[in-house]
Amino acid sequence: MSQTKLFEPFKLGPITLPNRLVMAPLTRNRAVPPGMVPSPLAIDYYGQRASAGLLITEASQVSQQGQGYQDTPGIYSKEQVEGWRKVTDRVHEKGGRVFIQIWHVGRISHTTLQPGGGKPVGPSAIRAKGKTFVNGTFTDISEPRALELSEIPGIIDDFKRGTENALAAGFDGVEIHGANGYLLDQFAKDGTNKRTDAYGGSIENRAKLMLEVSKAVAAIAGPERTSIRISPVTPANDVSDSNPQPLFDHIVDGLNALKLTYIHVIEGATGGPRDNAPFDYASLRKRFSGAYVANNGYDFDLATKVLEAGGADLIAFGKPFISNPDLVERLKKGAPLNEWDKATFYGGGAKGYTDYPTLAAAQAAE
Repeated sequence: MSQTKLFEPFKLGPITLPNRLVMAPLTRNRAVPPGMVPSPLAIDYYGQRASAGLLITEASQVSQQGQGYQDTPGIYSKEQVEGWRKVTDRVHEKGGRVFIQIWHVGRISHTTLQPGGGKPVGPSAIRAKGKTFVNGTFTDISEPRALELSEIPGIIDDFKRGTENALAAGFDGVEIHGANGYLLDQFAKDGTNKRTDAYGGSIENRAKLMLEVSKAVAAIAGPERTSIRISPVTPANDVSDSNPQPLFDHIVDGLNALKLTYIHVIEGATGGPRDNAPFDYASLRKRFSGAYVANNGYDFDLATKVLEAGGADLIAFGKPFISNPDLVERLKKGAPLNEWDKATFYGGGAKGYTDYPTLAAAQAAE
């Protein structure tokens, strides 16, 4: 088992990862309202999983406007920074490394979450088909309004502030959420972006906001501690593009020029089939000189195969990390994995969050 590259160290910028398993960002909706501060349980949750080569936190909004679901943590207030500091301290005490994922959901929100009950914002005033999770239930996404050109610098400033706060909270780096039909992805893709100004129309114009945010974040955190997640062909959150290959080739060329430390690529439909649409991921890998983190439906065998073939540098695991705090050890030993409980993914307390047993605890209980 341990002959696989999966358990080899990897140099990620200034950080040496002890293995190539990355815990993917996983929304768990357990922040404490009204301040959207990470809960004390989050300290245990991330600390329990610190043996991952790299932990990426759940997506954390850079402003109240950037929130799309109930009880997701932010990174825009002093209290949130203090809450996250407790998480990073615990992870570092356990010998781990942790990046925060920062996001703005754009149109995937609800008026009850927005400042003053306003409309969510997006590149264009096109309502997404789908649901968001507010007031303990799944509710239709609200109709958005198109961002004014004059508001876009403010969005970039929110990402800058989120980055400064992330560093103040002790994170080892930042992952920008440019995937899954949220704001930066909405701007990039022509199914959601019908603008006729400098941020619409051509591939170059639609890619602009994602690249401007990346540049702004890298200027603060350093490119060696800045990364981004992209999802070229996912239909998540009602997003689509008529010609994703040239769009994402262009985006990755731009990210490569910024010398970001990694790109985190969702291959296929998020949490769904890996082959939902034709796309050449090897083209992105070739264009990018930093690390390539592969994500979506990976298990031990697929991870081993892709790493051996040089198709990726790091592999992100999502749901298996929810139910297996010691996933690295279990995979090393070829031990059985705990099944996850989907009913406890979003919201709630310790159940299905911090109470999954480690292998040692499970064996001791037998």
